[in-house]
Amino acid sequence: MMKELHSQGTKIEDIVAVLKRTPIHSRIIQAIKSAYALGCDLKIVSDANVFFIDTILKHHGLKECFSEINTNPSFVDEEGRLRIFPYHDFTEHPHGCPHPCPPNMCKGIVIERIQASLSAMEEKKTIIYMGDGLGDFCPSLKLGDGDYMLPRKDFPVWDLVCKNRSLIKAEVCEWSNGEEFEHALLHFITKITIDKSNTNGNNAAQLYSDCKVQTMPGSSHQAFSQTLYVPH
Repeated sequence: MMKELHSQGTKIEDIVAVLKRTPIHSRIIQAIKSAYALGCDLKIVSDANVFFIDTILKHHGLKECFSEINTNPSFVDEEGRLRIFPYHDFTEHPHGCPHPCPPNMCKGIVIERIQASLSAMEEKKTIIYMGDGLGDFCPSLKLGDGDYMLPRKDFPVWDLVCKNRSLIKAEVCEWSNGEEFEHALLHFITKITIDKSNTNGNNAAQLYSDCKVQTMPGSSHQAFSQTLYVPH
C-alpha cells in the first residue's frame, strides 16, 4: 500500500499530516493519562506499525505514557518512503496460531511473553486488555482469573467473545465509546488498587457511586449493571 501511495506522489509529510488528523476521543486520551498517573504500566500490542503509532502518540503527548510498543516495524528510507515489515516473519517462521490472527502478528504470543516477564516479579500483576479487532481474540484467551478483558461492543472481537465466553477466564466488560472506555478502565484500576490494599491490611476508602459498568457474565451474553467503587 505504501509503495503504491509513494508511486502516486504521496510524500511522508502527507502521511504525517493525515495521521495527526486521525480522530481520538478526548476521554480516551484522558483515560490513558490518568492510568499512567496512577502508576499503571501501559503497553501497546497493535497490528499497525511503529511509524503510525509513534506519530499519533507524539502528536497527542502520549508517547511517554507507554513503556512498550509491540507492532510491525517500519522506517523511512533514504528516498523518503515509508517501509513496513511484518512483526512475525511469516514466510520463514509462521506463528502457526489456530485463532483468527493475521499471518504477520499473533497478539497472543506477545501477551504470553509479557505474562512470562510479569511472572518473574514478586508481586502478582493484573492485566487489563482492551481491543476491538479479530486479532484481539487470541490474547483474550491467554488472560487468567483476576485479569480483565474489555472488548469494544459491536466490533469483531466482541462478537467472538460473545460466542466463546466460556473459553475466557478473565472478567469481561464491554465498552462502546470514549466515555465508557475511560469509565471502565479507571473502574478496574480502582478495584485492583482497593483489592491490593485490603490484601495488605490497609483501610482503603471505598466510595459508592451511582455509575454503572456493563459486564458480561460467563453464563450469559446479556450484560448487567453493578455498583462501582470510584477514587476520591
